[in-house]
Amino acid sequence: MLLNYETMNDLVRYKVMSGTVVPRPIAWIVTEDEGIINAAPFSYFIPLSSNPATLIVSIGTKNDGSPKDTLANILKTHKATICFANLQNLEQLKLCANPLPKNESEIATYAIDVNRVLENYPPMISSSQSAFFCEYYDTLTLPGETTPVILEIKKQFIEDDRIDSKMHVSVENVGRIGASFAIMVTL
Repeated sequence: MLLNYETMNDLVRYKVMSGTVVPRPIAWIVTEDEGIINAAPFSYFIPLSSNPATLIVSIGTKNDGSPKDTLANILKTHKATICFANLQNLEQLKLCANPLPKNESEIATYAIDVNRVLENYPPMISSSQSAFFCEYYDTLTLPGETTPVILEIKKQFIEDDRIDSKMHVSVENVGRIGASFAIMVTL
């Protein structure tokens, strides 16, 4: 079968792409605006470069066409903390997919424990084994209803027992495989 992306609608194209590029990491992108902590799950992001250390995330719009809180907060504050999901926090991550008004925090609503590791960044989800502390780098302009945002990784938290002296990482992140989830362990 040969699929023609030029004739597919956006939803079908997204389903085919996201079901093919697997596994994809799943993480919360935590942002903050005027004391309200937003924690939104994303699986549509990927590393872009190691120099500069960047990743790209595509952020959609709300049903009314306005920017999602994550995008609005990143563009306003230029900061985000990306916290990787694991089996212990997967149910909390799923809850955060429920839309909330901008003035309501998923952290408060779903009683998610956070830890402010760095004062100048949004807090990280305490149960995450690893988190990236990122700054806004650039936005790409593409037609459609998603905004590709490039974030530069400035610092990373990783649990002490998850990285060895040779910098080999062993985390139990949850990834997306089409419509289902799978545990990914880096050896």
